[in-house]
Amino acid sequence: MEKNHIYQYSLLNALMDGVSETGISVSQFQQKGNQGLGTFSRMDGELLLLDGTVYKLRAGGDITVAPPDEQIPYGVCTNFVPDDTKQVVLADKTSIEEELEKFKPHTTNLFLSYRIKGHFKHIKARTVRGQEYKGQPLSELRDNQFVRDYENVDATVIGFRSPRSWQGFAVAGQHLHFISEDHKAGGHVLELSSDGEVSMSVAVASSIHIDLPRSDDFNEAKLTLDDAGIKRVEG
Repeated sequence: MEKNHIYQYSLLNALMDGVSETGISVSQFQQKGNQGLGTFSRMDGELLLLDGTVYKLRAGGDITVAPPDEQIPYGVCTNFVPDDTKQVVLADKTSIEEELEKFKPHTTNLFLSYRIKGHFKHIKARTVRGQEYKGQPLSELRDNQFVRDYENVDATVIGFRSPRSWQGFAVAGQHLHFISEDHKAGGHVLELSSDGEVSMSVAVASSIHIDLPRSDDFNEAKLTLDDAGIKRVEG
């Protein structure tokens, strides 16, 4: 992939319908970019791609490097090359949007990818525990997700900001995962704050490539937009 082009496999709506048995392999996904996020087969844990390595972030804080043949039913990545890097203070998660607007104004209907690195005062994150039965929708997994608060953690956050009109194709607005410097903590970020400056790098993406599954599960899914459900699940 060219720099700052976004690659996406499948649709968020498919996860909402529980379509997650198979997908693109980890080794194929790694060829598409150097940073990204997603999930694994049967939605067993959160995915974070950082500098070419795919990490599997599971409930309870179990973090491993994903094997090359593991399946990714939904994933988004980019060959990230920053347009700009600044030192910022993040009072809370909404501060990310404010800082993105300062970095790149007039990009409301474009995609932004970013990386934040430094010391965080607080991060609240979740990891999904995986489907209990085939086809279980993502909205149901929310009720059994693992949520933990992390205090004073050195970490890297990978994120994408997608336009509102893309809700259901992707997560409209902020979608971000983190991994701690010691690789002992990670997950889908629900809250975060820093009490000092952290490094934030941002790039604009206006080119999107989406590969759709060809499975029977995908083609039998309704794929209707559940905006309220997405907001509840994604925080």
